[in-house]
Amino acid sequence: NWFNAGIGYGPAGEVYIYHKVNLATHERGTFTSGADLPVFQLRMPNGVVTIGVQLCRDLRFPEQWGWLARRGAQIILHLNNAVGNALDQSVWRSHLISRAAEVQRFVISANNAAPEQKCPTIVVAPDGQVVGEIVSEQSGTLRVALDLSRVSDWYISQCRTDLVAIEPVRREGAWSHLRSAYSE
Repeated sequence: NWFNAGIGYGPAGEVYIYHKVNLATHERGTFTSGADLPVFQLRMPNGVVTIGVQLCRDLRFPEQWGWLARRGAQIILHLNNAVGNALDQSVWRSHLISRAAEVQRFVISANNAAPEQKCPTIVVAPDGQVVGEIVSEQSGTLRVALDLSRVSDWYISQCRTDLVAIEPVRREGAWSHLRSAYSE
């Protein structure tokens, strides 16, 4: 099978692979959807950092970002090739800020350098504040220091799982089904 995948390499030569879970319409039929939302333990000189990865339109599924946070991700890396109508940029930017604030994790989103970008290259802190941003048709470098002590479970720990549960149910080739605990 072919997958749309994000591939990362650790400092000691480790290989990390994430297969995109929510394929865009034009990707379906060519690529196979991933079936897991893994987190990766990246061993750095000062300790271990836990990373979650999302690709492009995975941005539209906040429950995935929450799942990565619940599995211990401190940073969610969002890799992206969102080019086209630049008028969409404010929406994509807002989603990235919301995802960081919702899950109280650092979000690092890297987009393609292009004349019309739907999404900036951006780093957002766990409180939703933008730490750094690039919007350019030229390649650039954004360097920021991340204080991982800012990562928190304050909001996630308050989620009312007694009211809403998300259950993966396989139906006609797609994962779907949201169920309220009170609907039964």
